Amino acid sequence: MAATVLRYLEESAATYPQKPAVIDEHQQCTYQELRTTSRRIASALAPKVERGTPVMVYMEKGVDALTVFFGTLYAGSFYSLLNPELPKSRLEQIQSVLQAQIVVTSADLKDAAADIFPTAELLTVEELREAEENPAALAAVQDAAIDTDPVYINFTSGSTGTPKGIVVCHRSIVDFIDCFTQLFHITERDIIANQAPFDFDVSVKDIYSALKTGATLVIVPRRLFSAPVQLLDFLCDHQVTTLIWAVSALCLISTFHGLDYKTPTTVNKVLFSGEVMPLKHLRSWREHLPEAMFVNLYGPTEVTVDCTWYPIQREFADGERIPIGRACANKEVFLLDEHLQPVPPGQPGELCVRGIGLAKGYFGQWDKTRSAFIQDPRNPNYPDLIYRTGDLAVMDEAGLFTFLTRQDGQIKHMGYRIELGEIETVLNSIPSMEEVACLFDPERDRIHCIYTGSQESKDIAKLARA
Repeated sequence: MAATVLRYLEESAATYPQKPAVIDEHQQCTYQELRTTSRRIASALAPKVERGTPVMVYMEKGVDALTVFFGTLYAGSFYSLLNPELPKSRLEQIQSVLQAQIVVTSADLKDAAADIFPTAELLTVEELREAEENPAALAAVQDAAIDTDPVYINFTSGSTGTPKGIVVCHRSIVDFIDCFTQLFHITERDIIANQAPFDFDVSVKDIYSALKTGATLVIVPRRLFSAPVQLLDFLCDHQVTTLIWAVSALCLISTFHGLDYKTPTTVNKVLFSGEVMPLKHLRSWREHLPEAMFVNLYGPTEVTVDCTWYPIQREFADGERIPIGRACANKEVFLLDEHLQPVPPGQPGELCVRGIGLAKGYFGQWDKTRSAFIQDPRNPNYPDLIYRTGDLAVMDEAGLFTFLTRQDGQIKHMGYRIELGEIETVLNSIPSMEEVACLFDPERDRIHCIYTGSQESKDIAKLARA
């Protein structure tokens, strides 16, 4: 078998066959059961899939969805998870890009799927998992597999324009997860609480870290993220050790002082990403879990989840930015100016990434791929692609990167170039303001602040200047 992510499942099923692999709200399965069910699904799918075409998975996240993911890979195809919570118009946009011929869903969602994807062949997980395993057919598929074959397509968020489907291959995931699990000491003893939706690439760290190490993946019910008390009970009851969560999910708990109600003391790793972590929330988590490892992670989907990391090992002053740190193993991170020239330390520039972790590009969208994945301007001698993130950052003399803002977050106001992210950092330092976002109205030349918290709006400008 090529060095694909399926090796993780094969090895964990052989080493920990009876160990719980995945637990969701309704069921759980062992590693052996996960492998067996996935291979049965693959046996049913293999005669139907065509090279270079995805299988669309229209399902709630859970054990069943994962069996379809891995079954699709065993069958020689790749998957794209479509969240049933998305609006119909958005799902139709994605299908207009994918043109998927096969949609796998669950029995309870089959009618909805038929309405949204009328031209696709609909299959249910309940039917597929009843198939007999065909070892010979699956062996033939895996003998032909190579590690640059795709694993999944995740679509960029946003409600306007054509969505971009980011194609990520086995080699990129294996390269990342092998380093990620070693760096953060994730082992078979860990219990990983999955927060991220399966169409959000943070979940890749949950799914494939567990698969690689033989850890147990516990899928947190979505409804608990609107009930902090129940969420903390859930984490404590399952003796969770590892949170690889979006910043907003962690802030949900600390905003409502949930840690004062109950602290999940078994948690020893808190790895956060997705947005800038407000310092007041980071302090609350570190005060309640003083022995835990806290790490700030950064990276767009196009570079296979993360490209930098920064361990939190000191206190930060109000208004200070948390660095995004140094490059992850086997990735180069650097800054270029608007003329695609290298930027010296201390100067802002667009953050760019080079390495095996780069996605294969955007599915069916060659022009968008060519504009984002470009030849490294520092190398005129042979093909060498980099990815332009569109994020502005700065590197200090020690080689640490700090995120500033989106490139399109820089505005010109009253003759001055202003980064909205800098304003947000200052406002986030005000104790009575919980979460902050700044918007620019170019027609009226005004900056607007949207926030949650108890602060009276009339005093914000005075406090920000203090």
